[in-house]
Parts: sequence; structure tokens; C-alpha cells
Amino acid sequence: MQYEIKAQPAASVVDIRMSAGESITAEVGAMIAMTSGMTVETTSRTKGGKGGMMKGLKRMFAGENFFLNHFSSHSEGQSLILGPQLMGDIIHYPLNGTLIVQGSSWLASDTNIEIDASWQGLGKALFSGERMFWVKCSGHGDLFLSSFGSIYEVEVDGEFTVDTGHIVAFEETLEFRIGKAGKSLIGSFLGGEGLVCKFSGHGKLYCQSHNPPSFGAALGPMLKTR
Repeated sequence: MQYEIKAQPAASVVDIRMSAGESITAEVGAMIAMTSGMTVETTSRTKGGKGGMMKGLKRMFAGENFFLNHFSSHSEGQSLILGPQLMGDIIHYPLNGTLIVQGSSWLASDTNIEIDASWQGLGKALFSGERMFWVKCSGHGDLFLSSFGSIYEVEVDGEFTVDTGHIVAFEETLEFRIGKAGKSLIGSFLGGEGLVCKFSGHGKLYCQSHNPPSFGAALGPMLKTR
């Protein structure tokens, strides 16, 4: 399998070229185009029959679709073009273990990678204002992540603070807690930052340059009512 990420970082798509017998699992609705030697199977299970209704429901809580699309190549030199729902970036992550991904940033991965929802912690979820689940990607192979705006990588060695709406993914070697941006809670909210995610440990953190909820809040008042 080979890939080329085009039009970074504002309107990225990934062109995945596959040989006969190769497959990839993608988010429902991510397919832009594909060649005639490709077929797609839509199911709530992972490729090969793992999972089912409960795994699909957990993915829905994490912000993903109940179903998964499995694309398979039946001849040499086939092409599949995938793109995210929002205007933004795509990166390739060579997974060898586990990566925690925020709900809407998983785009596609090898079929042997397990896509599951990971409990964030009820207390953290309530105070962060974010979803109670993350998408947990486990296994070995190619993983493609998407974002709103561009993606940048942070090599955390100690502590690093980021707004919860700007998190794309992080390695499981990192711990995090929810806290206030400034010294006082009132000052944090008046400054527009509110509560933030404070990472600690050693590992990679991936962030997006724009925040979808903030963009929606700014755009909403400008839209005409139907």
C-alpha cells in the first residue's frame, strides 16, 4: 500500500494506492473517488467479523459513525481517494501500539487496527465540556488522522497545556488532567480560555490549529434562519 497526501494543509485528501488483496477501513462518507477494481463493504464490524452492535454504539458516543466502510482492491494498481468532512489537514501515523484519537479525527486505518471507544473518565468529561469517549486505535499498520485546520506535532517532555477543542490525538504514554488556564477560574473564563487539558509525561501530542465548536459559535449568528 502506498499513499500521497495532497493539498495540505487547507483542503487535504489522501490518495491510497493498493495492490490486489489489500484492504483499508475508513470513516463512512470519507470516500471521494475510487477506481473500478475497488469494492466497499459497509458493516458495524471490523474486517474479519470482530465487534458488532456494541462496538458500533461505542463509536457513536465517541463522535464516529455506527458503521465502518471496508475498501478492498481486487486487482493491481487501484486507487482510493479519501477526505475529511471539515476543511483541514491529514497526516499519516505509523501505528505500533495504541494511539488515543479525539472523536472526529479518525479517517482511515489498516483493517487489522482495532477501532474502539475509550472511556475518558466521567469527571474529566463533565468538566472539560467534551465527549466522554475517545477513539482508541490499537494494533500495527497505517493510520490516517484528519483535523479542522492544520495539524502540528508536539513532543511532550514534562508538561504541556492545550485547549481541549484543539486536540487531535496523543500517545497513551501521556497522562492528562483538566484544569483552568489561569490562576483563577473566573479569570480563565473571562479571558476566553476556560478549562484546558494539561498533559504530562513523555510522548507525541497532535493538535489542530482551529477549533470546530468555536468556529461554529462564531458562524452561527451570521446564518439566516430557514
